[in-house]
Amino acid sequence: MNVPILSQAPRIVVLGSLNMDLVLRVPHMPRAGETMLGQSLSQVPGGKGGNQAVSCARQGAAVSLLSCVGEDAYADQLLAGLVADHIDVQHVQRSARDATGVAVISVDDSAQNQIVVVPGANLRLQVTEPVLRPLLQDADYVVLQFETPLQEVDQALRSARAVGCKTVLNPSPVQPLPDAWWPMVDVLVVNEGEAAQLSGSPVDSPESAARAARWLQAKGVGQVVVTLGSQGAVCCGQPAQGSAEAAAHWHRAPQVQAVDTTAAGDTFLGALTVQLAAGASLDDATQWAIRAAGICVTRAGAQPSIPFHAEVATRTEASLWSPV
Repeated sequence: MNVPILSQAPRIVVLGSLNMDLVLRVPHMPRAGETMLGQSLSQVPGGKGGNQAVSCARQGAAVSLLSCVGEDAYADQLLAGLVADHIDVQHVQRSARDATGVAVISVDDSAQNQIVVVPGANLRLQVTEPVLRPLLQDADYVVLQFETPLQEVDQALRSARAVGCKTVLNPSPVQPLPDAWWPMVDVLVVNEGEAAQLSGSPVDSPESAARAARWLQAKGVGQVVVTLGSQGAVCCGQPAQGSAEAAAHWHRAPQVQAVDTTAAGDTFLGALTVQLAAGASLDDATQWAIRAAGICVTRAGAQPSIPFHAEVATRTEASLWSPV
């Protein structure tokens, strides 16, 4: 794995959600009508936008965040944490009409989770061309997901294309993409469920992930990465010159003792984006991101579990991959 040395910090803009996570530890996921005793309740900074911004920052990027919070104590706590990670929050908006977003997350003894999100102020986010253009002109990548209004995602994609800023889209919570969006996405990052819903085909193996990734590329996306949890990830880059089909590679994940998988996908995406911005190949960036996510799942909570660049650099697991 050839990891670029960061001679200067890549510049990343993240447009996304900020939530306070209320994390319930439970022995198992409750069945319909079941009452159970939980093991603990904690408040942890989260939201896909916040998590991905923190991941990018801890991997060495200079990060600006576009988001919206309420005028309440949760907002103050979330912003203080972001500032501590040296994230630019001057474009985080405040809504007087809605409370800061909240996510209720149940984590069971097998480290699996169930999440219910109350978006709150996240749905009030509004971005304008005068704000976006200067930010994106100086950025290597803009990172987007679907926990904020889709019209703002559309505006960011169009503004990024206009100024030559590359885009990373994580379409979560998943919903169909407008046809006009596909060619504006340089890197699409999806998990098994999202890949299956977007492609219309089951994704339950590296081989089916590769088929879904190629289908998504055929819609116009530049590069696709399908994360497969403990199985690792499949990445599909640009077709080689003279080839009609892109090569897909399955990168295996190291075996770890998982504690909480809540922010693993966001950790992966941030690490991948920073490596790509630094000049790494898609394969090397994917391997690095798998290692970062492997560290994340051994810790509890969303943002507190996200590792720093130096922690990932010390991992020595063999990088195993194969074509699919």
